[in-house]
Amino acid sequence: MMASPPDELLATFYRAFSGEVDLLDTVLTPGWEDIPLAPGQAPGRDGIKPLIAAFSQAFAEVKVVIHAIVDGRDDNGDGLVGVRGEICGTHRGEWFGVPGSGREAHIPIHEFHEIAAGRIARTWHLEDWFGWVQQVGAWPAEKEKEEA
Repeated sequence: MMASPPDELLATFYRAFSGEVDLLDTVLTPGWEDIPLAPGQAPGRDGIKPLIAAFSQAFAEVKVVIHAIVDGRDDNGDGLVGVRGEICGTHRGEWFGVPGSGREAHIPIHEFHEIAAGRIARTWHLEDWFGWVQQVGAWPAEKEKEEA
């Protein structure tokens, strides 16, 4: 018998990035691995919580939109799940040294989550931060266009 789709598990995981960080305790294993760690990020599910809090301060109305899920799990529900999505929000405060721009941003993400016993045990992620820098006008070429 095939395990239930991972949609609800992933939706809960991504909803935590909208400021509901305690949801992580319900969907991540205690030893969850975040690969790669952000600069200064501690390991484990408690290590991501301060980063999410800072992100919530820098971006208003944050939501993660899931565009596609590729379910590669075994019949028992364990295995890898791929996600193509985007982080959406308005850049209100400093992030990566870039002061708030007031601009809306859409940051594409690609992630693989390892599911074990109904929880996320490991996440490999890639965000398009270069594209974000361009969207908020912090890239020098974009600044030069605006000034011209």
